[in-house]
Amino acid sequence: MSAMWTTAVAGAAAGLGVAMPVGAVGVLLVQEGMRDRRGAVAAASAVAVVDLAYAAVATALGPWVASALSGVEAWVRLVAAAVLVGIAARGLWGARRPPTGGSPGLAAAPSPARTFGRFAALTLVNPTTALYFTALTTAQGSTLHGGASGAVFVSAVFAASFVWQQLLVAASGFAGARISDAARMWTFRLGYGLVALYAVKVALPLP
Repeated sequence: MSAMWTTAVAGAAAGLGVAMPVGAVGVLLVQEGMRDRRGAVAAASAVAVVDLAYAAVATALGPWVASALSGVEAWVRLVAAAVLVGIAARGLWGARRPPTGGSPGLAAAPSPARTFGRFAALTLVNPTTALYFTALTTAQGSTLHGGASGAVFVSAVFAASFVWQQLLVAASGFAGARISDAARMWTFRLGYGLVALYAVKVALPLP
């Protein structure tokens, strides 16, 4: 039982380790939380589900994942960077001024299902997440080779990531409801600017 608790703690730490650093997806989650509560909940769930999927694949096939990504990681990073640049450009264009009768980004919110798919795709194209879990599970060695211990580890990763992402969007929603439309517009501009800068960081060094 103590071994399982140790594995669960390791999984929770791994989940928080990948979730807590606020990168491009984290910034976009905050934007979504300020824009649309239902969409933000779906987006946070999508990120946690992809973390679970990457952790599960890395637990089962860690060395193979590392070797498969080693030759194409730079190109995957370029694709991810291009997607982020497109998102940032679109967001900055839409945040030039609030639409008539509302705040920027609040009109015509997409369905939660569509938002879930968009954030799942954004998280999937990030090779850092896959390599992070591959390194962790490889370091764990034989302790995760059993089916039960692997399942506990992956479940703890999901639980920790899910709770953190939901707290992030809840906090952003709470803040977004208490600031002016003009302030919210500037937070959108700042957030999308950070996404653009993060895209450059993801792309470098060039292949």
